[in-house]
Amino acid sequence: MTKNTSIQPLFESWHTDKLSLSNRIVMAPMTRGFSPGGVPGLDVAAYYRRRAENDVGLIITEGTGINHPAAVSGSSIPWFHGEASLQGWDQVVQEVHQAGGKIAPQLWHVGMTRQPGDLPNKEALPVGPSGLNLSGEKITEPLTRQEITELVQAYAEGAAEARRLGFDAIEIHGAHGYLIDQFFWTQTNRRIDEYGGNMKARTRFAVEIVEACRKKVGPDFPIIFRFSQWKMSDYQAKIAETPEELQTFLEPLVEAGVDIFHCSTRRFWESEFEGSPLNLAGWTKKLSGKPVISVGSVGLDGEFTSGTGAGTTNLDGLIERLENNEFDLVAVGRSLLMDPAWAAKIRDGRAEELQPYSREATKTLY
Repeated sequence: MTKNTSIQPLFESWHTDKLSLSNRIVMAPMTRGFSPGGVPGLDVAAYYRRRAENDVGLIITEGTGINHPAAVSGSSIPWFHGEASLQGWDQVVQEVHQAGGKIAPQLWHVGMTRQPGDLPNKEALPVGPSGLNLSGEKITEPLTRQEITELVQAYAEGAAEARRLGFDAIEIHGAHGYLIDQFFWTQTNRRIDEYGGNMKARTRFAVEIVEACRKKVGPDFPIIFRFSQWKMSDYQAKIAETPEELQTFLEPLVEAGVDIFHCSTRRFWESEFEGSPLNLAGWTKKLSGKPVISVGSVGLDGEFTSGTGAGTTNLDGLIERLENNEFDLVAVGRSLLMDPAWAAKIRDGRAEELQPYSREATKTLY
């Protein structure tokens, strides 16, 4: 940051009628895979507590599998169902709250990104709107209406458990080419029923999930919805090519009960549509009227896939956009993964103490 730039906007409190945060910094959800058998242990609880102790306003957990046999891919991905897993999450909530933090679980189903034979349930086949993988190849049969209804209910059950355990909100993962996003994207949704076709129809699955979650958690519990244009297999992919298409996409989700949109981009400073400097979060706030979280390489220099260290980029552009009300909250991912005290060091002017990101950080749970 330049000497004349104040980081104070990042540390201003933020309030809605459903959620109050001490500052604007959100810990972005990042898959860790340190929960053997789907059960988060004391090390996971301590991992999240460290971020809460160091002034992260809201923690969004790594993706957690809803109650469906093909929800996750990997034996150490946490579940959000079953007595042992939920007891583990109860401990996480307690630790974060004791440290003065707030936390939301991310409810997740990987859909067709799962490979046949993957753990933890080798027999479970991947599921998706049309049975197509992200390359458009047919792997399984399309989901039936009954199967869709069961999946919607599984998300709703997860939402109910989150409220019961004392979480402060939920986030529904609808980004990056996972199950919900596979309904949004024409590459993976070729359905000709009410769940496919035009933009609004392709949002129906997500709308039913949000509505079912809202019914379970009540009117005063925050629902965050994460979405992206890009997919893991295609960084240039678009759900919406224009602001008008984005508005068509957002309106049904707003009506269904989304409180906050988490707008996933690879680089927060990149504009979303030609002719405007607004990023995806900025456009989403403008079109939906809802609060938004911006994310994308905050605190990093260079490509975030770099195997070597990535430095701590200056935050001038981020703070300027925040001050201009382009977005409300800022999600920080890899910088917080590497350095649990990132927020506190930024707050206290200790930038020289920041730990530069390295891919080695993904191999530990610190």
